[in-house]
Amino acid sequence: MRLNYFVFVVMISFCGMNAQDKTAALKLVGEGVAFHDKGEYENAIKKYDEALTVDVDNLTALSEKAYSLSSLHQYEEAIALCKIALKKHPKEKGLQFIYVTYGNALDHLKKTDQAFAMYDKGIKKFPDYYQLPFNKGIAYSGLRKYDEAITCFQQAIAINPYHLGSLNGIARLEMIQGNKIPSILGFCSYFIQDPQSSRAAENLKNLIDVLDGNVKKTGDKAISISLDSKMFDKAVKKGKPEANDFSTTELTLTLAVALDYDEKYQNDTDVVKFIRKFERMCASLNESKIDNHGFYWETWVPYFLELHKNNFSETLGYLVFATTETEDVTNWFNTHEVQINQFYDWSKNYEWPKK
Repeated sequence: MRLNYFVFVVMISFCGMNAQDKTAALKLVGEGVAFHDKGEYENAIKKYDEALTVDVDNLTALSEKAYSLSSLHQYEEAIALCKIALKKHPKEKGLQFIYVTYGNALDHLKKTDQAFAMYDKGIKKFPDYYQLPFNKGIAYSGLRKYDEAITCFQQAIAINPYHLGSLNGIARLEMIQGNKIPSILGFCSYFIQDPQSSRAAENLKNLIDVLDGNVKKTGDKAISISLDSKMFDKAVKKGKPEANDFSTTELTLTLAVALDYDEKYQNDTDVVKFIRKFERMCASLNESKIDNHGFYWETWVPYFLELHKNNFSETLGYLVFATTETEDVTNWFNTHEVQINQFYDWSKNYEWPKK
């Protein structure tokens, strides 16, 4: 009995020490993350090493150290740590971040096939972790395989409709591909989440190029309209349009853009012109929605039609142009706080289609 009691006491003491070790390790990891966020990766790694001394094979410490090593371009070392984490913690939830770091390190080492295999393993194990398809999309984008990248970004958005990186990726790649309406919807989705950063300012320039690209002023009272013939070449198979066909809406939008040069609208502000074009686009989308299909028709079109129906087109317009900080934009933001809050409450509670 005395021996059993001694073993019991030792076990209790050991469990208490183990809990203390984990708490101390997590505190050190937190200090390391603070260094990492400041770009002090080597100091961060020192903290993670201290954490691993206190609690050997601590998954959070391994994960964060691998990330900092990767940030220092020490990809082989990062991969070695990822392998340890996978071996020591094969069933823990925290591994999703390990799969991202592992895949990214392989991608940087130009081991592309292995990187995709690692992303796919992670996606299979953690299907609800949007960072995995997003980073896979980044890898495809680096190879200029834009269709594959867009598909990955769509998968990420199906999990997290508000993910900035995926919204930005789709908007820019669809712009490169010449797909105007998906690109416009992507940029607008981006501005809703990030209306005022330096990237938002870049994206506003991109959006204006996409919006107005089919119409050029050629003289004091002359404009030219150019439409890509591919827009009308979308095959209709068995009476059903091709997925994500927006040819009708693009034509409608092009004609709306041409009205910017009409004397009736020339004195309108850029925001007012955008709102008018956006509303014309929504009208066309609403008329065409029954006969069309595809990711954008099923995911973004219902959102923006509901946005328009709830009279938030004006709010969207000013969010899109927030980085310009012109007098009209600044005045609007100063006097419409209630409307802005109502919009974000609506957007936050919007029910997106299930994956």
